Amino acid sequence: MQYTTMQLLSMWLKEREIQNQSKHTISAYERDVSDFLNYCEMQNIALMSIETSDLRSYVAYKVEQNQLSSSSLQRLLSAIRQFMKWAEQGQYLLFNPTDDFQLKRQPRPLPGMIDIETVNQILDQAEPELENQKQYWIRDKAILELLYSSGLRLSEVQGLRIKDIDFKRQLLRITGKGNKTRIIPFGTKAKDAVMAWLAIYPQWQGDFVADSQVFITQKGNPLGVRQIENRVKFQAQRAGVGVDLHPHLLRHCFASHMLSTSRDLRVVQEMLGHSNLTTTQIYTHIDFEHLANVYDQAHPRANKLE
Repeated sequence: MQYTTMQLLSMWLKEREIQNQSKHTISAYERDVSDFLNYCEMQNIALMSIETSDLRSYVAYKVEQNQLSSSSLQRLLSAIRQFMKWAEQGQYLLFNPTDDFQLKRQPRPLPGMIDIETVNQILDQAEPELENQKQYWIRDKAILELLYSSGLRLSEVQGLRIKDIDFKRQLLRITGKGNKTRIIPFGTKAKDAVMAWLAIYPQWQGDFVADSQVFITQKGNPLGVRQIENRVKFQAQRAGVGVDLHPHLLRHCFASHMLSTSRDLRVVQEMLGHSNLTTTQIYTHIDFEHLANVYDQAHPRANKLE
């Protein structure tokens, strides 16, 4: 049966939906891939005939028409690559023209933050097809969601124990620098990701106890800070975003995105656990209900339901 390019795009997007990717991500995929397919149609290039040179011409066209930045082009190409890979695997293409195409980027310092769309692309990427890789992704997604959801330090997410999580009230008890403790909320998406990971947890270690560390290796050992750094970096690469992601960058994005929406510096300071806040202040002066309300309204992935 012959399918039109737009029918194939609809089929691919439906599979993304089945894999529980967010509506935001699917909408971005549809916009980016359909733009490329429409360009090919205007150039009278059939899907089966698309070559690497056509993709190169399309990129040049986008740069000229839309003045896209390097990071925006990387996101655009990531969506096209994923669609083309799917089409090749389904034998709708003879070969994948994106395999030989790399966008040259000028070396630049690590950016201070990344935008919400890029963070969503990382967190909402499709899970791997292989079962063992899928389990790694479920664990890594829980790590990524907590880092971005609550602005945790690398050492804080690494040392998090099951007893530190209050799923009912969606609160974390975090022990930070100087052994200071703070109570902070986490979002519904982070909650769902952690619960999905804990459903797999017993397969890796057996029954867990309250004092067990949340994030472990497949052999049941606590996950180290360097291992977490590597997994965060790997998942960003798998999402194809072209960002050298590390845990502290997600913490910085959390603070930047919260502040840009809420303008409540005090709440963000409390959640980050900055050194000017004492343990006494945490227990006697924080209005936890206000903190949680500001968080639910401001954080892009809180999405808390009544």
